[in-house]
Amino acid sequence: MKALRVILAAPVALAGCSGPLSTLDPGGHAARDIALLWWGMLAGAGVITVFVLVLLALSMGRPRATTQGRWVYGLGLWFSLAVLGAVLAAGLWVGERILPRDDGAVTVRAHAFQWGWHFTHDGPDGHPVEGEGILHIPAGQPVDILITSQDVIHSFWVPRLGGKLDAIPGRENRLRVQADSAGRFDGLCAEFCGLGHAGMRFEVVAHDDWPPAAPEHTQDSP
Repeated sequence: MKALRVILAAPVALAGCSGPLSTLDPGGHAARDIALLWWGMLAGAGVITVFVLVLLALSMGRPRATTQGRWVYGLGLWFSLAVLGAVLAAGLWVGERILPRDDGAVTVRAHAFQWGWHFTHDGPDGHPVEGEGILHIPAGQPVDILITSQDVIHSFWVPRLGGKLDAIPGRENRLRVQADSAGRFDGLCAEFCGLGHAGMRFEVVAHDDWPPAAPEHTQDSP
């Protein structure tokens, strides 16, 4: 009966793996690496959980003769080092892959303020095009986003395109994202920044043609 309940509950639990703000439904290269790391860590945590439950079950039986080295060194030391080493290696590998590089990627700007976002990108004529609430990027190529803040610490995050990075007053942070295909992706501020934090959302529009001829809801900068 319990197994049946687990099976029936699985679709409900897996429903959280998709959606406009799901990191497990990646739409780009960087987000895919992050999702892969998440699944790997989940699998590792599952293996450790099963292992601990097996040990717990064994502890409830009659005493068994065993060697000290097996528990202290084999399971206590080397097993832990192997798991932690694998997690560290995977994290370093993913982190290195999603770092911005000096490879001529398109650069756009995201300026945070309480409680919204101001975005800037180069237009077809080379002049900057500014707008609020919608960030325009090219599809199918890496994009570096230069993130700044006007007042307090905010955090730029588009879960389906990449990781998140803080927007800090007086500092310019660089985040690399990529959209594999044209489309729309939801973003938000991931750092509590005041009473209007919950409504500090924005949208990313990825274009096949770049720069876009007539970006929506944007205006030329003075």
